[in-house]
Amino acid sequence: MNLNDYFSKTDGTGVLATSGAGGDVDAAIYATPHVMDETTVGFIMRPRRSLANVQENPKAAYLFIEKGPGYKGVRLGLEKCGQEDDPQKVNLLRRSHHGGDEAQAVLVYFKVTETRPLVGDGEM
Repeated sequence: MNLNDYFSKTDGTGVLATSGAGGDVDAAIYATPHVMDETTVGFIMRPRRSLANVQENPKAAYLFIEKGPGYKGVRLGLEKCGQEDDPQKVNLLRRSHHGGDEAQAVLVYFKVTETRPLVGDGEM
């Protein structure tokens, strides 16, 4: 599956699920990922629970539900593989500005370890 094509052409809602070192799980609404290459995506993350969790536990999951009837979308298994802390580089990728603590945001890179459809166990 070409993630760049998919996310650039598909509207929907995304949820990033993370877990800290102690196993406490969090889920948060996230925009579509920035597709860096065939196996790497990035999310701009503010200093909140999701970011704290991936600092402790590099594994995460991203669920994307396509806009429209039925249950279409994709689930990505993710593992943190890097981070960009330079605010200028992070701002180059921003799609929107929300104010508040966004000056402290970082770009977290994840290796895509698994790609599955929204419903079912099949690989994509």
